[in-house]
Amino acid sequence: MSVYTFLEIDVNTQVEELRSYLKEVGAEISTERSTKGLEDDLHKIIGVCDTAFAAQSTEAEVEALLNSIVSVLIVVPVGEKTESLILAFCEKLSKAPSDRLGNVCLRVLNLLFHALPENLGVRYHVYYTMVQVSGRIGQVQAVYQSAERMRSTLNTAQPPPSPEQMQQLLRLLHQTLIANKLSEDASKVMIELLGTYTTENASQAREDAHICISASLADPTTYIMDHLLTLKPVKFLEGELIHDLLTIFVSEKLPGYIHFYNNHKEFISSIGLDHEANVRKMRLLTFIQMAENQTEMGFDLIMQELQLGAEEVEGFIIEALKTKLVSARMDQNQRKVYVTSRVHRTFGRSQWQALHEILTGWKTNLAQVKDSMQAIVTAPITAGK
Repeated sequence: MSVYTFLEIDVNTQVEELRSYLKEVGAEISTERSTKGLEDDLHKIIGVCDTAFAAQSTEAEVEALLNSIVSVLIVVPVGEKTESLILAFCEKLSKAPSDRLGNVCLRVLNLLFHALPENLGVRYHVYYTMVQVSGRIGQVQAVYQSAERMRSTLNTAQPPPSPEQMQQLLRLLHQTLIANKLSEDASKVMIELLGTYTTENASQAREDAHICISASLADPTTYIMDHLLTLKPVKFLEGELIHDLLTIFVSEKLPGYIHFYNNHKEFISSIGLDHEANVRKMRLLTFIQMAENQTEMGFDLIMQELQLGAEEVEGFIIEALKTKLVSARMDQNQRKVYVTSRVHRTFGRSQWQALHEILTGWKTNLAQVKDSMQAIVTAPITAGK
């Protein structure tokens, strides 16, 4: 028996085919159509469609079945009952029992998402389920590319998703990206999430702010964190240990962290941070701060400031250069490091002023070059004798 998908057949015939197929694979459903109409038919079909997951159906047969349900769903007149049916269908697909069937369900969800009119708010729930399924099968990048693209896609709905819905979606995305080891994208999503809160409701984001700070501190690829201090939910945490710890990683040196750790060892463990990893990160951040003030540093100074043994200095410098946060040349004979460039740990008023002065200097120099070239072009040509 075949399951018709997007063929030009009568919808009622398609419903009968779906009922018959599900009955064949063991679902508790009648082959007779409902006397209450198409919506009740769909309600019953969707209620048992996951029976095919446990049956001996092939991947192609399961996909054909689910696609056929989509083809019927999209011809049902839009209304509250339709949205309930779509939500129920998404719930079934979100529970695909294997990666193989998860890939099938993700393709079907993608088909449904793009088949629905762009102004329907229920597309949000389809997208949410796509994130859930894609995260479990390691395909989240096929669904999510950036917060900007996601917003532009979902905001076509009338009305667009509420702030609470977007917060829920961003929270799921953060968890999914972390689980898929996409820490950089996860950090951006968490910052996007915290940016949705205002001064009035910043206190509601307390848990999210804690997660954001802890995740940033724990991420071995995240070093620059001064932008977190400007987020309203993070500002709301001022005076708490988590905010004090973030401030240390933003602007203080290694001794500041060691002092904090000695006084709050249990707190460091309670938020899931590893002390040795923190020390490694703080050593690099301290080295960057040292490089802001001096382009030439001796090994002895580095040993003292970073609390390193003589045999550890060269290895540390090599690891620091790998991060590309600092560019430098190491002279092993002279036991010195010559810094050529580095990032700023913080970018505040003084850094903006320095950048302004550099750009102003460039502008002045370019104006002088332009004037000189103009003078050459307009200079009168004198005939040779």
